[in-house]
Amino acid sequence: MKKDRRSVKIFAGITALLLFVILLENLSGMFPNLPQVFQPTSPLFTVLKKAAVYSLVAVSMNLLNGFTGLFSLGQAGFMLLGAYTYAILTVPTALKEQVYYLFGGCAFDFSLVDMFKGMFGESGAGGAFAMILGSLIALILAGCVAGFFAYLIGIPVLRLKSDYLAIATLGFAEILRAIFQWQKLGPVTNGANMIKGFPTFSDFNITNSSGTVLLRLSTFVPFLISGLCILLIILLINSSYGRAFKAIRDDEIAAEAMGVSLFKHKMMSFVISSFFAGVGGALFAMYVANAQAKAFTSVMTYEILLIVVIGGIGSVSGSVLATFLYVACSEWWLRFLDSEQYIGNFKVPLLRNGFRMVVFSIVIMVIVLFFSQGIMGNHELNLGAAIKKITAKKERKR
Repeated sequence: MKKDRRSVKIFAGITALLLFVILLENLSGMFPNLPQVFQPTSPLFTVLKKAAVYSLVAVSMNLLNGFTGLFSLGQAGFMLLGAYTYAILTVPTALKEQVYYLFGGCAFDFSLVDMFKGMFGESGAGGAFAMILGSLIALILAGCVAGFFAYLIGIPVLRLKSDYLAIATLGFAEILRAIFQWQKLGPVTNGANMIKGFPTFSDFNITNSSGTVLLRLSTFVPFLISGLCILLIILLINSSYGRAFKAIRDDEIAAEAMGVSLFKHKMMSFVISSFFAGVGGALFAMYVANAQAKAFTSVMTYEILLIVVIGGIGSVSGSVLATFLYVACSEWWLRFLDSEQYIGNFKVPLLRNGFRMVVFSIVIMVIVLFFSQGIMGNHELNLGAAIKKITAKKERKR
């Protein structure tokens, strides 16, 4: 009974959040005189979109590093696989010759979106449904491709432990990035050039025949997809498989003595984590409106790892909270540090291009040094319990 109530509360909370995102995104259309921060092009919505994408990747990394105890640094490589899979499968056939102009066209003269448009029609509701269905299937296939490669490399590397596993997976990601920029693979990956022209978040906005936006959904879509994926990860963590993952993390010898197959469960965790990283990579490609291998560097993996550490290794809600704080600081709140500022005629010293990252690095060092367990440690956010505690304290004071 308690579990049913908890599930209803979680579902109600997620629904309320998604409705709030839709309302927030469409406020400027309802009230044109609102401040700039509520306009669709403001940093607020940039942060929300990117944080939604990064939160999924952070939680997928936490599943592997925090809940299974496998120190992997290959997240950027699996994101790359997901991004390219999505881009290649959804670029319209008519644009492929233009996108792959250096190579005379794409080796895959096929588009999921065009295929469904042929079935449901190119205009009106049929065209919109075709775009949505094609994009969703491409997202799933992006995760499947990342999971397949994870399975292949997992066979040798999962026999390694600790730093050796981290180095092996990091090397895989770097090798993959170099291969995807190889000019001989140009007809597939477009070489070192970017792939663009595929459906992005803004394509999910509802418009009329003249192109005027009636309902903005470009922020709602990443929230919805990331939220559903994170919910699936939470269900996995709370299942018997999740308990096996935690047993491996705590003590491999004891877990094996209790009948847990170490290699099987490590492989399962590695493949599932990579699947969701691939979906996150596809969402990232939709966010930046292109897919290019040079964007998926080891720095991206370190960013995701830092978010996991700040949020708390072994806490899903910690990873999500840390993602939004990290992205908001790096993309919005500390931006003023990169430009010269004056107080009257006095020029504030040190403020110049790049100073933002200096301050940001110091803040991160303080968090890591004085909050070694992260924001949440290995605990989860429970708003219901927190509200009960606050109300109980008020009643005691009365």
